[in-house]
Amino acid sequence: MTYDRLVCANCAAPVSEGRCPVCRANRERLQQDNFFGGLNPVALIALLAVLIAAVALLAQHTA
Repeated sequence: MTYDRLVCANCAAPVSEGRCPVCRANRERLQQDNFFGGLNPVALIALLAVLIAAVALLAQHTA
């Protein structure tokens, strides 16, 4: 899940806006900790499809 959809329990605003210190701290933590968090779901699905295709081609080539 990306942080732009999260709602802060402290101020009830979207975390992406960073209205309170809790929002800002969580936004920074999510940006640093999660490499794939910045990617949208379509990009993740496309990356997964490319990886599956590469494994299938490799398996076919070695068989």
